[in-house]
Amino acid sequence: MAVSDAILLAGTRKGLFIGRSDERREQWSWDAPVFPMEEVYSVAIDERGPVPRLLAGSTSMHYGPQVVRSDDLGRTWDRSHTGTVRFPEGLGASVERVWQLAPSPADGDVVWAGTQPSALFRSGDRGETFELVRSLWDHPHRPEWGEGFGGQAIHTIVPHPTDPDVVTIAMSTGGVYRSSDGGATWAPHNRGITTEFLPGEAPEFGQCVHKVAVDAADPDRLYAQNHGGVFRSDDAGRSWTSISAGLPADFGFPIVAHPRRGGTVYVYPLVGGDERFPPQGHPAVWRSQDAGETWHELAAGLPAEAWTAVLRDGFGTDRGEPVGLHVGTRHGAIWSSNDEGESWREILTNLPDVLCVRAAVV
Repeated sequence: MAVSDAILLAGTRKGLFIGRSDERREQWSWDAPVFPMEEVYSVAIDERGPVPRLLAGSTSMHYGPQVVRSDDLGRTWDRSHTGTVRFPEGLGASVERVWQLAPSPADGDVVWAGTQPSALFRSGDRGETFELVRSLWDHPHRPEWGEGFGGQAIHTIVPHPTDPDVVTIAMSTGGVYRSSDGGATWAPHNRGITTEFLPGEAPEFGQCVHKVAVDAADPDRLYAQNHGGVFRSDDAGRSWTSISAGLPADFGFPIVAHPRRGGTVYVYPLVGGDERFPPQGHPAVWRSQDAGETWHELAAGLPAEAWTAVLRDGFGTDRGEPVGLHVGTRHGAIWSSNDEGESWREILTNLPDVLCVRAAVV
C-alpha cells in the first residue's frame, strides 16, 4: 500500500477480513479471509513504529488463543509459538480468548492484552511475547468477579495517552479498575455507575461495564457504555455521572471517542439486555459533541430496518481527514462513514458475525 492508503480489519467468528482503500475511503477491496474458521475477538493497528504492525487475537482449535502479527499490512503473518498468551504453570487457569489488544501510546514497545478469564497480560516487545500482570490476577476482588453473558473477560484496556504508568481496564462483570503505578496496584473506579441487575445500592465493584473510551482533549475525561446507562467521568474514573438523557435507549455495547476532537463521542443504542436490537429496528449511530450533554442521530445511508446489534469492539475510528467511522454488525455487515458519521455506506455484507473492527489511514 502507498502512503495515505487506508486499511480496515474485521475480526469475525470465522476468520479475519482485511479491507483496503485509498485515503478517501470510498471504494474498498477485500482480501481472502485470513485464519479461516478461527474466532478473531480482537485486532489492533499499532502505528507507533516506522512500519505499522497489525495484531490479531485469534482462537484456533489447533493452536489455542494466540496473538498473531503482521509487519507488511496483512500480506503475511507471524503466528510463532511465542505469541501464545498463557498463564504461568501452577495457577490452575487457562486462557480461552484474547478479547482486547491495546498498544500503549505513551510507550513505544508496550502492548496490553485482556483475556477470558479476566486477566491482563503485558508485552514489552510490541506483541511478540506476553507476561501475566500478577498484581491484577492476585487482586482480592477477583474471586467475586462474575460472568457477563459473553463470559468473564477483560474486554477494555485504555492506556493513558502520555503517562505510561496509567492504564484503565474494564470487565464484565467487575467494572472499571485503574492503575497509576504501571500495573503494580489496581483500584476500582465505579462510583456512580449503576447496577440495575443487582438489588440495593451499587457496590464498589461488580458493575457490568461494556466499554470505556477516553476523550481526545482531556485524558481524565472518560466515557462508559454500561449494561444500562451511558456515563462520563471528569476525574479519571473516580466518579461517574449519567449522560443517557436524549438517547433513544441507554443499553448498548460500544462507545467511541473522536480521536482528535474533545467532547465528541459516539454510541450505538439497543433496546436493552432482553431486546438486543435498535429501537423499532431502526439502526443509528448517535453522536454527542458536548461530552454527552446532548445527542444527535446519525443514520443517513444506514438501512431503514436492521434488527442487529454491534458488539463492544465492533465500532472503530480511523485518523483520516475527515475521521472515518466503521461499524461491524452481528448480521455480518460493515457500515462505513468517511465524513465523521454524517453519511454511511455498506462496504461489505454476508460476513460471519463481526466481533471487532479497527481501521487506520497509513
